[in-house]
Amino acid sequence: MKKQKSNMLRGMMIGAGFVAVAAFLFTGCPSQQGMLDTRDAAEKVYVAPGEHDEYYAFLSGGYSGQLSVWGLPSSRFLKVIPVFSQDPETGYGYSEETKPLFQTSYGFIPWDDSHHPHISQTDGDADGRWIFINANNTPRIARIDLDTFETKEIIEVPNTGGNHASSFVTSNSEYVIGATRFSIPYEKDLDVPIDSYADNFNGALSFLSIDQETGRMNLDFQIIVPPYNYDLGRAGKGISSDWVFFTTYNTELAHTLLEVNASQNDKDFVAAVNWRKAAEFVAEGHGRTMDAEYYHNYYEGNQGFAVSHVKNEVTVLYPEDVEEFMYFLPTPKSPHGVDIDPTGEYIVAGGKLATVIPVHSFSRMLEAIENRDFEGDSNGIPIINYEATIAGEVEDPGLGPLHTEFDGDGYAYTSVYISSEIVKWSLDTFEVVDRIDSYYSIGHLMITGGDTKNPDKRYLVGLTKTAKDRYLPTGPKQNHPAQLYDISGDRMQLLYDFPTIGEPHYAQAIAANKITERVKQIYEMEENDHPHAVRRVGDARVERDGDVVRVYMASIRSHFRPDNIEGIRVGDTVYFHLTNLEQEWDVVHGIGIKGANNAEILVAPGQTKTLKWEPTRTGIYPFYCTAFCSALHQEMQGYVRVSAADSDVELVWRTGN
Repeated sequence: MKKQKSNMLRGMMIGAGFVAVAAFLFTGCPSQQGMLDTRDAAEKVYVAPGEHDEYYAFLSGGYSGQLSVWGLPSSRFLKVIPVFSQDPETGYGYSEETKPLFQTSYGFIPWDDSHHPHISQTDGDADGRWIFINANNTPRIARIDLDTFETKEIIEVPNTGGNHASSFVTSNSEYVIGATRFSIPYEKDLDVPIDSYADNFNGALSFLSIDQETGRMNLDFQIIVPPYNYDLGRAGKGISSDWVFFTTYNTELAHTLLEVNASQNDKDFVAAVNWRKAAEFVAEGHGRTMDAEYYHNYYEGNQGFAVSHVKNEVTVLYPEDVEEFMYFLPTPKSPHGVDIDPTGEYIVAGGKLATVIPVHSFSRMLEAIENRDFEGDSNGIPIINYEATIAGEVEDPGLGPLHTEFDGDGYAYTSVYISSEIVKWSLDTFEVVDRIDSYYSIGHLMITGGDTKNPDKRYLVGLTKTAKDRYLPTGPKQNHPAQLYDISGDRMQLLYDFPTIGEPHYAQAIAANKITERVKQIYEMEENDHPHAVRRVGDARVERDGDVVRVYMASIRSHFRPDNIEGIRVGDTVYFHLTNLEQEWDVVHGIGIKGANNAEILVAPGQTKTLKWEPTRTGIYPFYCTAFCSALHQEMQGYVRVSAADSDVELVWRTGN
């Protein structure tokens, strides 16, 4: 296996720049394999039929735009949660209830690139109420309720090009944060030369407040910052919980061939922001109001349907307008990740072109601020001297360190992209104590209960980019792999290898009992506040208003009511408002109709959803339940008769005789 991996890497080494990589891999200290005996590994991941996993793991979908749910340690796939992309399996983004979630200032956008999920927190620990995730392409943040595992809110983030440093919550879910990856001009629709980058472009750090009862977000304020690329963000913990941190690259202010032009400076920055002080400045009126069109989409009521509200302004804070609340920490080189240890003391940056892992000290940072140990400023933001904040540097970390997580037992684990490994190092000595291969080109990694004050030192999941020989071949593209490691002992041990969905970037894992206690099994019929719901079979009906026909339909094992409808005309717009009258867990009904050009819909017990249908030809159109719901599922069907536009066929409906 090691020889096979080395051969693969040799094939990837193009150009003289990779000679050093080859020298390291073939003459340096190679990663140890750490693979448990097959029987022992199988026993550790085995979860018997009918038994449940210890953890939920939420993996971002990358270019799929979705969020997938897995059980750990079994690595069993549990569910896809549709977020930023339409989902024909459930009708998400096709049903009338969910379409408004995709509205943006650029129109209806039914796709995005989802990178970083983050679970809501209470006192620095994941609490299992909500999970937030970013849309990188058309900048947005979504909130998923973890009682139903459904997306309930999506808010657009203005003044942002690429919402990559998102979506990370503060210790008590006061804010979810984001930042621009691509700096852009802020005046709306401003047409300027790209070469005017240094003069007309800016970055923005976004702070969205979270309602503690409902979870609903509100764009509280943005901080206008120099036109760097803001890559990853993290909130502080414990002693640093009033702060958030972002990595930057492209301090060169390049706008073309960034591979070369944004890799010149020896150091870029970690941006440290006292968010509590910034929020106080805004509350005191120190912010400016800026025109900015953006959409806020969310569900109203207990069930209802999503609505869209257009916002036209945002409060922005300029660092030069107020006393210091933000600082730059120089850090080598082209950093990708920034991570905070469970105590909140250590700020670890992953410089993808760096030869060391720099570890900044929060307490030393505060001391440097007090002593004004600065080496200058950028747009009114003080730059702290590098040596003033550095607690240590991890040497020999491998090639291309990116992201770090912590086990709560004094050790950190860093993903190393180029040399495809994970290194474990001590927070006491800053020395590497273990390393293990990953397969291949690892990006993010995740520890169970990670990015909290109290991580669980049980499992680590590595999210790698290239499958190569890991699975049966499926053509030129393979699904991205993930590796499950046991980190409960002194050495990392590889347990399992499984394909994922889309391209996972980051992931979060939470103890299952923090969610199972609150999971909703049904929607209570008496709480169904959908305006087109039927609450009992006798409410089923069909109504015409001009060329709009509304079918108020009930489903219960094993029939629709009504199941025969006549008097629909070519040119009508027909809305099937389907209410599932079941009140038993996991008894789902659906509806699909011939000729529908959107999707079917799935309806959970006690829920109402709407399928829009516009017939263009006369004829008899069958419809049926798309979810196998009983022994007589095949019999759960019906017919719609469509007549000519000028027909005088009476609108009638029935079920049975």
